[in-house]
Amino acid sequence: MKKLILAILVTALPGFAVAAGGGIPLDSAPIDTGDRESQARGAQTYMQYCLGCHSLKYMRYNRMAEDLGLSDEQLKALMITSEKPGDTILNAMPTAQAEQWFGTKIPDLSLVARSRGSDWLYTYLRTFYADPKRPLGVNNLLFKDVGMPHVLWELQGLKNPVVTKNEHGQEVIERLDPGLPGQLSDAQYDQTVADLVNFLDYVGEPIKQKRERLGFWVLAFLVIFFGLSYALKKEYWRDVH
Repeated sequence: MKKLILAILVTALPGFAVAAGGGIPLDSAPIDTGDRESQARGAQTYMQYCLGCHSLKYMRYNRMAEDLGLSDEQLKALMITSEKPGDTILNAMPTAQAEQWFGTKIPDLSLVARSRGSDWLYTYLRTFYADPKRPLGVNNLLFKDVGMPHVLWELQGLKNPVVTKNEHGQEVIERLDPGLPGQLSDAQYDQTVADLVNFLDYVGEPIKQKRERLGFWVLAFLVIFFGLSYALKKEYWRDVH
C-alpha cells in the first residue's frame, strides 16, 4: 500500500511543480479542443508571432491543414518557412546564434501544451509586464526572470506592475495595471491567447478528439461485455447452487 501511495505521489509531483512554478494561481484556459476555427486562428497567430523562434518539429503543414479544415490558399499563406506541404513546421533561426542572443536554448513547442498544461500557457502569455531591469525589458509573473521577449506586446501592450510589501517585508507584485496600450482590448487579447493555446493543445495531441470518441465506445463495450459475462456466470452456476 505504501509503495502504491509513493508511486501516485511521484507521478503527481511534476503537475504540482508546474502549478506552483510561478507562485501565482493559474487561470483556467477557456478553450474548446473541438473548435477547429479557434485552432485555425491560433495557427495564424503562431505563424505570425511565434514561428520566428519556436518550431513545431512533430507537425506537418498538410496534416495541420487537413485536421483544421484549411484551404490550399489558407495553407500557402501560413507556409512561411517551407515550400512543401509535407514538410514539418520548422523555423529558420540558427540554433547556435539563438542560444547566444537569448542566453538559452530555444525550445520546440510541439509538446509544450502536454508538458506545461493549457492553463499554464494561458496564464503565462497574459502575465508579461514591463521590467527595465531585465535585458529584454519585460518579466513574467508566472516565469520569473524569463528569457523570452513578449512577442505579443503589440497586441496586448505593456502592463505595469504594482509593487507592495507582504507581512515579511518582502516586495511582491500585487497586480498588473494598464501601461502602454496595445492594438487589442483586454477581452480581444484574451481570446487571441485562448486561440493560440487551443492550437498548441491540438499540436500536442492531434488525435485527441478521435481518442476520446474511441474511449467512449471502448467503455461502452466493456459495460456490455461485463453484463453478458455476469449473465453467463449466473446461468453457468445456476445448476450448481
